[in-house]
Amino acid sequence: MMDWTDRHCRYFHRLLSRQALLYTEMVTAPALVRGGALHLLDHAPEEHPVALQLGGSDPDELAEAARLGQAAGYDEINLNVGCPSDRVQSGTFGAVLMKDPALVARAVAAMRAEVDAEVTVKCRLGVDEQEAEEVLPAFIEAVASAGCERVIIHARKAWLQGLSPKENRDFPPLDYGLVLRMKTRFPQMHVSVNGGIADLETAREFLDAGLDGVMIGRAAYHAPWDVLADADRVIFATGRPAPEARDIALELIPYIDDHIAAGGRLHQVTRHMLGLFAGRPGARVWRRVLSENATKRGADSSLILHALDEMDAAQRAA
Repeated sequence: MMDWTDRHCRYFHRLLSRQALLYTEMVTAPALVRGGALHLLDHAPEEHPVALQLGGSDPDELAEAARLGQAAGYDEINLNVGCPSDRVQSGTFGAVLMKDPALVARAVAAMRAEVDAEVTVKCRLGVDEQEAEEVLPAFIEAVASAGCERVIIHARKAWLQGLSPKENRDFPPLDYGLVLRMKTRFPQMHVSVNGGIADLETAREFLDAGLDGVMIGRAAYHAPWDVLADADRVIFATGRPAPEARDIALELIPYIDDHIAAGGRLHQVTRHMLGLFAGRPGARVWRRVLSENATKRGADSSLILHALDEMDAAQRAA
């Protein structure tokens, strides 16, 4: 998710789940190939398995970006054909590409020719006035013919005009049934569902219904412990017990210290931690202490301990 799932967010989420596949925020191929923004590929070894999500429309540029991603060590290269953002559309990236499945297929083929890492595609049911029942199977056939073996389908259409990116995540109706029908129609394709899924129980239901994977975005960001902490047991059957949220906060302190020592700022990490205690007593105090103090000059990891103490005090006073 753009501006959300940066390397600090992914490191934090990896502490919660050892098994879940993590995704970068979308990185545009031109930024990597022409803009020299190779710092966007930075990630910690602990993040694996991790996928690089690319945006772009030029097959050659996407192939080169995929090569750079593989060289940086990413386990999967994902092409985003689902983002409805205006700034993405203006570069002919994201959901607008669902109008040109042949171009997407050429891009997938070019990327696969360049890398050994798996190349996957994230898409919508369709865009604007398209009939999803018609265009989605044709789209999947196109990318499958180019060698794509895994698609992640956001179970909504994207409206490229008239709805904001936020509205595109909420208002177009969800059609999970169509995603399930795509798995039936393309049994050889690894099909994952995305959109509106907020808990592990629902994710488990989709897997039991025959889908191969479930992508959870906003819910995992806003309530990370609720969604990710028990994923290894519920989804991956590893037997790993859910870590305590407090232990996760403490485990991040050495990472924060290293980040600050390298010239980083505390809030660059803590902004992703605000929802760690979501729904629990004292969560509002935790969020307030971090929000009000992490951007201050000289703020360091001791703020984590202070926030925990303040949260404990609020719980005792309740």
